[in-house]
Amino acid sequence: MNKMRTPKLDKVVVHIGAGEAGDRLVKAQKVLEMVTGQKPSITHSKRTNRDFGIREGQPLGCKVTLRGKIASEFLKKALWVKENRISLYSFSPEGSFSFGISDYTDFSGMKYDPEIGVFGMDINVSMIRPGYRISRRQIAKRPVPAKHRLTLTESVGFLKEQFGLEVVE
Repeated sequence: MNKMRTPKLDKVVVHIGAGEAGDRLVKAQKVLEMVTGQKPSITHSKRTNRDFGIREGQPLGCKVTLRGKIASEFLKKALWVKENRISLYSFSPEGSFSFGISDYTDFSGMKYDPEIGVFGMDINVSMIRPGYRISRRQIAKRPVPAKHRLTLTESVGFLKEQFGLEVVE
């Protein structure tokens, strides 16, 4: 098979929405650092919503972006928590997928800390093929041709082969 056609894991983004700044956000950052081993960055609200009491620019959550070998190792742990099963509706037509974990203590080696409490997280996995750089580069930026875009079936096949993933209809 052509190595430019083989799918690969681009990045894994782990996000916790704390909903408010302050102590809860600090605890969410601590949880992300324990689970991923990297320092998280803070996410801010994009617009004001009076119903929720949110102002534009207010810190609301934190996230960590993992790439390369670290991303694949973390994804194996996260899929183990989900018993290597993901629903088909979690996938996008381009092969990327998202899922949630309801409690950080589900990861192996994590113990419940009453000071921290319970935090769930969203995990977003981006799948690409080699050559997607043409859509992001500075000079001669071009769209990725339709015949080179990753499809859902190719992505699922790659994940079954690499991670032993079972896709539930």
